[in-house]
Amino acid sequence: MSDAILQVRGLSVDIRVPTGILHAVSDVSFEVRREETFCLVGESGCGKTMTSLAIMGLLPKRAVRTAERLRLENRDLGALDEAALSDLRGNDMAMIFQDATSALNPVFTIGSQLEEVYLRHRKAPRSEARGRAEYLLARLGINAPELRLRQYPHELSGGMRQRMMIAMALMCEPRVVIADEPTTALDVTVQAQILRLLAELQEELKISLILIAHDLGVVANVAHRVAVMYAGSIVETGSVQQVFAAPTHPYTQKLMACIPKRGQPLGTIAGMVPTLIGDLSGCLFRNRCERASPSCEQRRIALRDADPGHAYRCLLDAGTLRHRHGNAHE
Repeated sequence: MSDAILQVRGLSVDIRVPTGILHAVSDVSFEVRREETFCLVGESGCGKTMTSLAIMGLLPKRAVRTAERLRLENRDLGALDEAALSDLRGNDMAMIFQDATSALNPVFTIGSQLEEVYLRHRKAPRSEARGRAEYLLARLGINAPELRLRQYPHELSGGMRQRMMIAMALMCEPRVVIADEPTTALDVTVQAQILRLLAELQEELKISLILIAHDLGVVANVAHRVAVMYAGSIVETGSVQQVFAAPTHPYTQKLMACIPKRGQPLGTIAGMVPTLIGDLSGCLFRNRCERASPSCEQRRIALRDADPGHAYRCLLDAGTLRHRHGNAHE
């Protein structure tokens, strides 16, 4: 029996825009194992959030999702209608959105919003829903949870609102939680608290976590496996040890070079992300890569193995890429 709880294969998202078809996500494949933390990383606009919305069935109406395989345990997510997806969201699979201020409804109390999730899926009395909400808030380090549940979102700090979003996602003990940059716009101290609480609850409730992030320091500390995205595609994937110790794709190497280091200038990646509208061909990183050759323009490049469980999307062999990367840092 496979240890994967979520399987994604050949996932693409296309959006019609005035100038053509925007290929927001292209042929993305990965799996999430039981009780692991799987991280999607990359620059802003690389398709991380769109991938998560496609999995959740929350894409905008103009977007068209296609996938060879999209399964949560034994259920085919691609075959579910909206009613079935609504039953699944919040119950078996939940999402912690990036901006708690926008995600929380300003005209309802925190308590009513948390309880609604439980009442919708568990068909339980309100007193049971209130008890579950109070337990989670207390577990998230919030004092006087019964008081907080009577407050409105605008009465809480940013860190408090983010804790409410985490509590809402965990109300029905889902098996898979997608956290879309859950510490964005929070100060460093609060970021650390949120991530620590999320890790503790993941272990306690035996949740599989998909963490979307651009902070590689966070990824290195919390992830089991990682997929690096660029221009809507995964360019490298493997265990966090493999990707951080031996980055193979030129983009991953450049991304690692941008991690701030004391006494060294801040790294940058020259060039611009290519347009994703219209026909796409060749390696999409070639206009920013010093190792690009005419062959990189001819066809889309498939993922290939660098090591067991470690794959990258490039025509050059792993040994050549790593050797040149090592020379560049000597």
